[in-house]
Amino acid sequence: MSVLKFMITLTRLNGKSFTLNALYIETVEAFPDTTILLTNGRRYVVKETVDEVDSLTLTFFQKTNLLSLPHQGGSIS
Repeated sequence: MSVLKFMITLTRLNGKSFTLNALYIETVEAFPDTTILLTNGRRYVVKETVDEVDSLTLTFFQKTNLLSLPHQGGSIS
């Protein structure tokens, strides 16, 4: 399985695409440009909206199975 499948692809303001490991995202804000702060202190300004980054990040966590759904079988007494 390709490592890139577990990354999100974003676009810098200059139009160049890059991939980012969503595990390291600490905050996503609009200043008005979307700015992503990573846990290591690095900042990225991207063309995508905050909602688009949120959606890409959610998909990332679902693909990596880090955002698990509650157990659906049986009942808890």
